[in-house]
Amino acid sequence: MDRMPDPIVSAVKVFKTYDTGTVKVNALRGVDLSVERGEMVAIMGPSGCGKTTMLNCLSGLDEIDAGKVVIDGVVLHDLPDDERSDYRARRMGFVFQLYNLLPVLSAVENVELPLLVSGVSPADARSRSMELLDLVGLTERAQHLPGELSGGQRQRVTIARALVNQPSIVWADEPTGDLDSETASEIMDLMCRLNEENGQSFVLVTHAADVGNRAHRIVRMRDGSIVDDGNGQSSGK
Repeated sequence: MDRMPDPIVSAVKVFKTYDTGTVKVNALRGVDLSVERGEMVAIMGPSGCGKTTMLNCLSGLDEIDAGKVVIDGVVLHDLPDDERSDYRARRMGFVFQLYNLLPVLSAVENVELPLLVSGVSPADARSRSMELLDLVGLTERAQHLPGELSGGQRQRVTIARALVNQPSIVWADEPTGDLDSETASEIMDLMCRLNEENGQSFVLVTHAADVGNRAHRIVRMRDGSIVDDGNGQSSGK
């Protein structure tokens, strides 16, 4: 897919340190990263290299110590906590390895929850949620609880929930990590199709080379630094 440079994510000299009281961990060491609108980027590297920390800091789930993160023109960490939470709810979607579905709610109730929290009417929320379940091929399982669904079906519900608010960007942390290889391939087929058809940006953290290879670009990390951003550039200490 041909894309003109149009960054939806711009991170400049982002630092993050965790202080346990006995040891300081330099989780991010001056990271620079740009993600184009409509791009699918995979973040890869060994365990403990800072992949998930970078996703959490770029998405505003975690604070940063220094630097700047701009998402769709908004300087994320300049926002007060409540405004940042509201911005995430309205403009971002999240997909995690362990689904984070509420076990007492049906598939459609899990999907519609972000809309209801945002003040969308129950009727509109249900209609939109059913559209998304249809998009991910789960209309017939809409009334089933997560415990009644397979791992792949649960992840499809998670993806539907992530997309229900029509986000500009979707963040995914090991989205296929808990799935067998065939189901993982199906989930990646789905995310690639949604990226292509809807033009939504995806940033994926993954250990799996076959997942990374489906992205437009692989960003490689080591020891809290980007050693290869997939464009022939690196950033670091």
